[in-house]
Amino acid sequence: MYKKNYKVESPFIVSECDKTITEESSLVKQQRSHTTKSPFSCLKCGKLFKLKQRLEKHERTHTGEKTYPCSECEKCFTQKANLVQHLRTHTREKPFPCPECGKFFSQKSNLDKHQRIHTGNKQFSCPECEKCFTEKATLVKHQRIHTGERPFSCPECEKCFTDKSTLVKHQRIHTGERPFSCPECEKSNLDKHQKIHSGEKPFSCPECEKCFTEKSTLVNHQRIHTGEKPFPCPECGKCFTGKSTLVRHLRIHTEVKPHSCPECGKYFNHKSALVIHLRIHTGEKPYSCS
Repeated sequence: MYKKNYKVESPFIVSECDKTITEESSLVKQQRSHTTKSPFSCLKCGKLFKLKQRLEKHERTHTGEKTYPCSECEKCFTQKANLVQHLRTHTREKPFPCPECGKFFSQKSNLDKHQRIHTGNKQFSCPECEKCFTEKATLVKHQRIHTGERPFSCPECEKCFTDKSTLVKHQRIHTGERPFSCPECEKSNLDKHQKIHSGEKPFSCPECEKCFTEKSTLVNHQRIHTGEKPFPCPECGKCFTGKSTLVRHLRIHTEVKPHSCPECGKYFNHKSALVIHLRIHTGEKPYSCS
């Protein structure tokens, strides 16, 4: 038998970057990266691309084709990069650390958002009132205050909402869904709630020996002793001992009212305010003098 002789092409050197290319087709692609020439155009929107592969990737945004399936949960993605990011939710891989506080993130974009807490950078400003925000999504929600826009409508009662998460919560009124139900008494919040029935409080404070069902609650409690407040508000700089307290506080700035009354549809910033309001409908008078 005879070995087939393969012709080895002499290397091409790209003058702009001194990169050495062995194949002529690769040379054309590399040279294109140094020019403004974009010969590949999208037939749907007219956007131009230098490489055919980038055009094909872009075209999937129009066709909805998802060629990259996840082997863990069978979810599909239009781009390989999105699949790689998604896979980290299964492996819990977080390769992007914050240089300020050491917190880790699975995506660089999430790290960039987080770092604005440390830098105080609020690059998204409202053209109506000049209020500034650290994230574009928060600005978009805020602008609905000025426009009155409520783009998320309930298919059951046609009630409209400013954001999707509030709509999802509202729809449970119609479906009766309780996604985190407890098998003991059908209340919400699963593992945490089940400890109410067992009475188990395995996490004790070394300072005052108070016990808690969850480690996270113990960590928050210990900040009472240390005075630590690691959760700053990106809007006004006020600091809080727990993330949940910061989330509630942020509603003052964003005017988000996620708790709606199932009887009259009125909205409230906090669940406690909704509970008090519901007594109007039930006729309950919890503070009446006997």
